[in-house]
Amino acid sequence: MSNREVVVLSVGGVRFVTRASTLQQFPESRLARMLNDDGWEFKLVNGEFFVDRDGTLFSYIMDFLRTLQVSLPADFSDYQRLQREAEFYGLYPLADLLSQEHLLKPRLEILEVRFSLQETQAFFRIFGSCSTTVETLAEQITVFTGQQSGWSWNSPFPPQKPLVPLPLERPSHHDMVFQCGTDYSAGDQLVARYVSIKPDNRKLINGTNVLGLLLDTLLKDGFRLISTRTVSSEEKVECYSFERMKRPAGLTV
Repeated sequence: MSNREVVVLSVGGVRFVTRASTLQQFPESRLARMLNDDGWEFKLVNGEFFVDRDGTLFSYIMDFLRTLQVSLPADFSDYQRLQREAEFYGLYPLADLLSQEHLLKPRLEILEVRFSLQETQAFFRIFGSCSTTVETLAEQITVFTGQQSGWSWNSPFPPQKPLVPLPLERPSHHDMVFQCGTDYSAGDQLVARYVSIKPDNRKLINGTNVLGLLLDTLLKDGFRLISTRTVSSEEKVECYSFERMKRPAGLTV
């Protein structure tokens, strides 16, 4: 590339190298006018444009110009300062997005798992404050059923007979219900239900094993276990509460 295609800026002592076309994304901005020698705030020193502004915040300005998205770290807090920098550079679409601070801040998600163990069956109910997270989790969980004879709760492997997948119960967009284990149906036929949670390929029938895999899946997905309590000692219902900070998707201009 020729020298005219490459632009070097020194912003607050931090050096940036970019394309001229990147700085010209918004023709009315000060950065675009700078390339036409129409910006008294910028000094050309040894082939580099010197800018007496915050270099750390300018890295977010450059990311915006390159992607046309606002995507900030989860612990970012200088929204007003960054908005002020965007206004200085004449990047008003960015400044308008930053003024909607509530859309850019990470949101706290709560997820609750209720687990009940009753003889040879285990019952699960999952509630989440974010319906998208619950929907994603529901796509990972599959319940399989089949009629068996002489099959026990602790058997580690399903029989050779084909199992039929069952849809999860979805009382609302924010929760799901499923169960595993064995039960007798009409005619004393033993009905078995197995649970599989992707990416694990096992089909588990033991409720305690399913619970362990479910909790491990949530922890790997960024959730943090904040409390464990017994909701009903008579019905043996346990509740596991999780939370995580969910980073919002980048806003696009």
